[in-house]
Amino acid sequence: MQGVGVTSVMVAVQFAEVGVNTMIKSANTNGMSNFVYVVYSNFLALCILVPSSLLYHRKKAAPPLTVSIVCRMFLVGFFASSAQTLMYTGIGYSSPTLSCSQVDLIPAFTFLIAVVSRMENLNPKLKGSQAKMVGTVVSITGALIVTLYKGLPLTGAYQLHETLRSPKSNWLLGGLLLAVASLGNSFVLVIQTWIIKEYPTELVVTTISCGFAVIVSTIIAVIAEKNPKAWSLHLDMELLAIIFCAIFVVSIRSVVQTWACRKKGPLYVAMFNPLGMVIAVGMGFIFLGDALYLGSIIGAGVIAVGFYAVLWGKAQEEKMLDEKNGMGSLHSSSSSTPLLQNKNIDV
Repeated sequence: MQGVGVTSVMVAVQFAEVGVNTMIKSANTNGMSNFVYVVYSNFLALCILVPSSLLYHRKKAAPPLTVSIVCRMFLVGFFASSAQTLMYTGIGYSSPTLSCSQVDLIPAFTFLIAVVSRMENLNPKLKGSQAKMVGTVVSITGALIVTLYKGLPLTGAYQLHETLRSPKSNWLLGGLLLAVASLGNSFVLVIQTWIIKEYPTELVVTTISCGFAVIVSTIIAVIAEKNPKAWSLHLDMELLAIIFCAIFVVSIRSVVQTWACRKKGPLYVAMFNPLGMVIAVGMGFIFLGDALYLGSIIGAGVIAVGFYAVLWGKAQEEKMLDEKNGMGSLHSSSSSTPLLQNKNIDV
């Protein structure tokens, strides 16, 4: 499953994640505790992942774990649960649309971390590297346009204007929390790639990391959540959001994301976050009644340009690598062919 397959799966993941964020915003308006939400969603995901992992590896045992790998899995769980808490709190202060625009900072953070850790090749003389650099900057520019420039309201302006003026709305604080969450998610992508190169078993990596996330998020929730009633669940949007998040975001997305990191690298996976911005604008307008602003349309277009520039750059690098490997294997096979065999072919 390469190329188009990886791209299609990552696009589907973005749709699922934006859908969950939209439900979280709706649940937040009814008083949902973000700390408790993160605990329950990770715990339910762990209940799904543990039997899935045992079932998958019942015939073929997973490779033995080392202390170094387990420590990295803990870091993934720590950064993932912290980023979840910050992100969902930020969504409560703002909207799913702003969430996706700030999440577009993940490619920039991931690009810098991956270059420093030498997971991504950067040669300014090559067109592929140039496209990746330009595309990353363009995507960030698009995210900033959506966040800082609203422009003319195209529809439903009055409703959103009143929401932003209300005491409960704190757009700036929400944006700051979401930006820090994006940095945490960038570390998750890079560390996942670091793990999977030495321990290529996505399901086990996701399961153990999720276990650590449950522990970390529980500690945070016990300290931060002072209302005991927040731990009780009811048949409402909060329970639905927990179930969907556990299945589609924590479980499926995490496994797919780890697999894609092994196939394409952390930057490739991170570059699908700008696509979520376009999806969020549409879903926020349709399901939450968010206003559609000119800035959102312009920003979404700029983000799309940057997104495809990075994809093109990655494709160029892979093409050059394939050509280089092909030339090397051709040279190796021709040089290792016995002289007698060459004579027989000529005859």
